[in-house]
Amino acid sequence: MTKRFPPAPPLGTPMLPVRPSTDTRALLALRRSAGKQFIGPPGPSPEALDELLEIAARVPDHRKLAPWRFIVFEGDARTRFGEGLAGILSGRKAPEAEIAEAGKLLLRAPVVVAVVSSPVDDGKTPVWEQELSAGAVCYNLLLAANASGWAGTWLSEWPAFDAEAGNLLGLVGSERVAGFIYLGTATVPSTERPRADMAAKVTRWVS
Repeated sequence: MTKRFPPAPPLGTPMLPVRPSTDTRALLALRRSAGKQFIGPPGPSPEALDELLEIAARVPDHRKLAPWRFIVFEGDARTRFGEGLAGILSGRKAPEAEIAEAGKLLLRAPVVVAVVSSPVDDGKTPVWEQELSAGAVCYNLLLAANASGWAGTWLSEWPAFDAEAGNLLGLVGSERVAGFIYLGTATVPSTERPRADMAAKVTRWVS
């Protein structure tokens, strides 16, 4: 497989503090998630996905704790996880339409990655800070995928907040799902959506 990204340099290698890039500025300015119903095959291969995850993990991480991990769903694993979700709702006597929808959640894209916030109790680093790092991983994965030619979207939905779904995922302790990242090929172009009024969001502190 042709590598899409340069390899990480050896530990201790001096690194440039900035890397001015017109292409990167355009990517950030024009980035747009794909609609969850508009992501089809093909998705990244296992080898390409491994490279994307390696890039996704290059995020701010105070004390180098790596307080996150990945659960990858490819092929039939998406169906089996959906069956598990459907079983959870069936046990709760949920409406049949909700049960059927749960079974198909991960079939909306050829590859789905659950990014799990997995904070480390080191007695020093705030959990919130570690959870923010997990969120950065989600966004970095989307950027890496977009820069490599794949569409993606970051979703949570009920399985991210459900205790039984967490058990199905194998979450332990204080782990939580930061997001499910759906990856594949866009079937239709995305359109620009409303953005925040920055004038209402930005203040400059004055003592």
